[in-house]
Amino acid sequence: MPGGLNISSDSPELRAAGIIVPIIFSLIFLVGTVGNGLVLAVLLWNGQVKYSTTNLFILNLAVADLCFIICCVPFQATIYTLDGWLFGAFACKAVHFLIYLTMYASSFTLAAVSVDRYLAIRYPLKSRDLRTSRNAGVAIVVIWSLSLLFAGPYLSYYQIIHYHGVPICVPIWEDQRRKVLDILTFVFGYLLPVTVVSLAYSRTIKFLWTSVDPIERISESRKAKRKVTKMIVTVAILFCLCWLPHHLVILCFWFGHFPFNRATYAFRLASHCLSYTNSCLNPIVYALISKHFRKRFKQAFTCFFFQNKIRKKKKKRVGR
Repeated sequence: MPGGLNISSDSPELRAAGIIVPIIFSLIFLVGTVGNGLVLAVLLWNGQVKYSTTNLFILNLAVADLCFIICCVPFQATIYTLDGWLFGAFACKAVHFLIYLTMYASSFTLAAVSVDRYLAIRYPLKSRDLRTSRNAGVAIVVIWSLSLLFAGPYLSYYQIIHYHGVPICVPIWEDQRRKVLDILTFVFGYLLPVTVVSLAYSRTIKFLWTSVDPIERISESRKAKRKVTKMIVTVAILFCLCWLPHHLVILCFWFGHFPFNRATYAFRLASHCLSYTNSCLNPIVYALISKHFRKRFKQAFTCFFFQNKIRKKKKKRVGR
């Protein structure tokens, strides 16, 4: 799942999928590219990302999502519209490798930022020496290194084969090796990060909403911490919900009864779209919950269009 299924059939379900899925993927590409691009612009604008470990992790999430959207979504959309894989053996391997690379990067980043928020709220003074931009940068390097390590096997997992003369990109490992890798991906790419996130945020929320601090109880500082925590928790919950069906499909395939019929195909299709949708949701969450991000988004839009108008005017003057 993602990836490896190329279908050519005259059934109504597959014809419908050939129309609906590319539309959904096009929306994901458009919203995700613009949204994550704006997040990068907001965080990098005036160098404000340097002063916040949380912003560095949000930046890393945006980079992972943008990489996924640009490098994977357009190729995956063709699975439902074309009879075969037309992009060659390298793209077959690279696209699926990048899918899992960015998935791991996102899940590890969410785990890291959950611990960061817990330390910031539970031990605000003691954690200052630990929660530095430099240490956050080191954590991000470790996150991508681990992501490369865990996603590396997918470079050989998929390969081009020819079915009735049509090239298709499919898993070519034997079943036992595929089963082991899929289980490891579920455990390290989903279960463990979700466990860390759940434990960290349950303690963070319990402390933030129930503890009594005479100094910060009604202060702006505590209100700000609650808003940031609410925003990051929402992002984490969406990741868990969006990727859960994808992993359930794979686990059912290996350990349950998962025949290929209309119902299971529809569920596979929905899980595919849902997991990909996650890559464009974070900017929407930031805009809905954070006034700061809304303000910065508007400024970035205004600046972008203003610069475009200036460029057009200059071109007209040069043309004269």
